[in-house]
Amino acid sequence: MNTSRDSDDVAVPRQRGEGEPLPTGPPGSAADARARVCEVLLLAGVNLDSVTAADALLVTSELVSNAIRHGGGVTAFRAGVADGLLHLSIGDASPLLPAPRTGTVERPGGYGWPLVQRLAERVDCRTHAEGKTISTVLRLA
Repeated sequence: MNTSRDSDDVAVPRQRGEGEPLPTGPPGSAADARARVCEVLLLAGVNLDSVTAADALLVTSELVSNAIRHGGGVTAFRAGVADGLLHLSIGDASPLLPAPRTGTVERPGGYGWPLVQRLAERVDCRTHAEGKTISTVLRLA
């Protein structure tokens, strides 16, 4: 699904045109990843204005942003729904696992990883020869 921008510069999913190819490969930005998750949620009947969708999109943004910022880029991306659960996996090139930290004036941040852990029903981090994959499961109902 492609996105357009509304007046507040927010990505708004639009229906894929007939014959329009599905995106392949990892998303290049958090916005691209959110658009893909929006499509999955819409296909599953989830209202994009719901708290459930907001939580799923926040987790997506955090994981993809962290993969880009700290992991050398997104190397793999998968999102799908089964049995009322969103399964989201993000791979990156770094074998270093996420670690909680407290932001400072010199190095702000540190809020995303605890948010992911709180919002997801399950979080799994696995290292492999090419880096790591973080998989999450979020309940949609």
